[in-house]
Amino acid sequence: MSTSASLIDIGANLTHESFRNDLPTVIRQARAVGVLKMVVTGASFEGSQAATELAEHYPDTLTATAGVHPHHAKEWNDEQARQLQHTAQHPAVVAAGECGLDYFRNFSTPSEQAVAFEAQLEMAVELALPVFLHQRDAIDPFLLILDRYLDRLPRAVAHCFTDNRYALDALLERDLHIGITGWICDERRGHHLRDLVGLIPSNRLMIETDAPYLLPRDLTPKPKSRRNEPKYLPHIARVVAECVDKPAEQLAVETSATARAFFNLSPS
Repeated sequence: MSTSASLIDIGANLTHESFRNDLPTVIRQARAVGVLKMVVTGASFEGSQAATELAEHYPDTLTATAGVHPHHAKEWNDEQARQLQHTAQHPAVVAAGECGLDYFRNFSTPSEQAVAFEAQLEMAVELALPVFLHQRDAIDPFLLILDRYLDRLPRAVAHCFTDNRYALDALLERDLHIGITGWICDERRGHHLRDLVGLIPSNRLMIETDAPYLLPRDLTPKPKSRRNEPKYLPHIARVVAECVDKPAEQLAVETSATARAFFNLSPS
């Protein structure tokens, strides 16, 4: 894919320690292949603050989300909630989250997750922010909570969608956007996504790396490091384009336009 078709990575964990020593290079290499904007995921109280600081440092390339991943929901308290609310009002913050439910690992209890999830949805409503959502093995309780807020939220995206047709239909019925990662490149776990991605309307489909996680398994040659990076987003875009039977450049244009509208991003 040529750099004339710019891409937007809607979810990259660039505050992860694996990027500590070479982040300028990571960003430069991403931009060199056409990934001109990246949304840095805030997944904890400290991580959300760090994400906004990164976005301040790279204002033309990075924006941030502010939220608490369900894995960290057990850390939720009033003082931290006030801190997150303050962070979420930073001009670089374009969405609330990553928030939601994760019953796959249950690092926090379901009740702890529900409390943190609802509080962040309330925050998003109050601040008129879109929400960046996480859901794994919890679709029905996730929808029960989300449904109470949807009519007051500006927009919502199911980040890193890896679920089944039932979940996808339920999310699309609620007008959610869908984020697709390199999971679709995994012949072991992600093959079903190749059939499902075509069901997502073009104005609700976005792409992301979830770096440093979910390195596409079909990269050739395989990188020595197992670290995923935004520079691999064009590869994910090509795979998605093949699945939906579109030219890669068209897929890039459409997903980038959708991301700009969703996050209210300035033109590249």
